[in-house]
Amino acid sequence: MFNGKNILITGGTGSFGRKYTETILARYRPNKVIIFSRDELKQYEMAQAFDAPAMRWFIGDVRDGARLREAMQDVDYVIHAAALKQVPAAEYNPMECIKTNIHGAENVIQAALANGVQKVIALSTDKAANPVNLYGATKLASDKLFVAANNMVGRRPTRFAVVRYGNVVGSRGSVVPFFRKLIADGATDLPITHAGMTRFMITLQQGVDFVLKNFERMYGGEIFVPKLPSMRMVDLASALAPDLPHRIVGIRPGEKLHEVMCPGDDSHLTLDFADHYVIKPTILFAHAVDFSRNALGEEGTPVAQGFEYNSGSNTQWLGQDEFLAMAEGAPE
Repeated sequence: MFNGKNILITGGTGSFGRKYTETILARYRPNKVIIFSRDELKQYEMAQAFDAPAMRWFIGDVRDGARLREAMQDVDYVIHAAALKQVPAAEYNPMECIKTNIHGAENVIQAALANGVQKVIALSTDKAANPVNLYGATKLASDKLFVAANNMVGRRPTRFAVVRYGNVVGSRGSVVPFFRKLIADGATDLPITHAGMTRFMITLQQGVDFVLKNFERMYGGEIFVPKLPSMRMVDLASALAPDLPHRIVGIRPGEKLHEVMCPGDDSHLTLDFADHYVIKPTILFAHAVDFSRNALGEEGTPVAQGFEYNSGSNTQWLGQDEFLAMAEGAPE
């Protein structure tokens, strides 16, 4: 579905954007792949690695609605990956997080509607479910904006959906490159926030593949959640450095002990598919949609009342060897 199409990625120089670009160029023949981001150095560095004729480079910030509208001219598909994502930074700089993650989401929606974009998928996070930190709260607000945008389309073809997943192994600023740097620098121990902390784990390639598939599955209004394994942070640290002791440093501002991707309060809206869940919209759309059978013909069934998809009570767990295999291709 991407052959001959124009695709724009906000925050396209990030870990996800680079892997998405690599994948789309390898598997399809897009007309244009537009990288929209605000960092000229990262764009320059990325351009050295991706010099395909389809590549286009737009300096811009999602806070700038006019620039987004200009960049989305003749675009068919948009992946909204731009966000301020560091939990402690958001706690200390709340207004900046709100400007990018909420107002930026609104600008993406307005630009897509103005240009008749066919489909938009916004990347979310497990922290948006029952949020306890500002980052999660802004992403919950963003999710609500993208879902509700499907009621703003009128006769326009544009449809919006959300993809929500857990910790990306090896993404910039995440725990794996952080621990690897500490180990390389000769650390005598590894800092663990809490001995019982768990997280959902996904690789960059799995995240990209899930987004690609959901462009085919979506009607508009869904929150797609992949079924992922959980891992204990103490096991992750032990896998990377079996001989180093752990130092408990305490939970950081706005951090959870376990993450949730499908809240129990949304169980009446949640559908169970073979390899993912779908959280249906809380609002009624002007156009009726049967979300239990997606556009690919896959069928889902309602989950039990009170069902919660929680990293601490997950039935699927990563062992140390499995994690090392998963992290093998992660950036150093």
